[in-house]
Amino acid sequence: MRRRTLVAAGLGTGAALAGVGIALWLERPGSAEDADAADVWNLKLPRPGGGEWSFSEWRGHPLLLNFWATWCPPCVTEMPLLARFYRERRASGWQVVGIAIDQEKPVHAFVEARGIDFPIALGGARGLALSQALGNTAGGLPFTVVFGSDAKPRARKLGALDEALLEKWSVALE
Repeated sequence: MRRRTLVAAGLGTGAALAGVGIALWLERPGSAEDADAADVWNLKLPRPGGGEWSFSEWRGHPLLLNFWATWCPPCVTEMPLLARFYRERRASGWQVVGIAIDQEKPVHAFVEARGIDFPIALGGARGLALSQALGNTAGGLPFTVVFGSDAKPRARKLGALDEALLEKWSVALE
């Protein structure tokens, strides 16, 4: 019985350390050699309701790129926080873009009903693949990548954002 308890404790500790390691890796600064990041600036994705966004128009500004879905509770919860961040920081050059890993109809209805005023693009499977290329190896949502005005990734976060983290990123990149 004692041996089983020690093995279970060891496995639990190992799992906890692995979780911490993954969390630190996901929040690591991007490197100048991040080839996948270059693809972001060449990206064109449809807008809900018609038209398309060309990501090249946001190059040269700090960019918070958030992958989300209408069926993801933490994604829905953080949307007002992202909208507030966008309103408060856009005058200083910040851009916020949401890439929906979802269908057009529910995304369009969500954006209209909640008055989301920052750009939302329809990513679908292509958006999920992009999030994975940018470091979201788990494929979970929400997932956020912050790019500096030099167009290089500076931070990543899998899971919901909070005001403290957004403030930390904002100060670091302004």
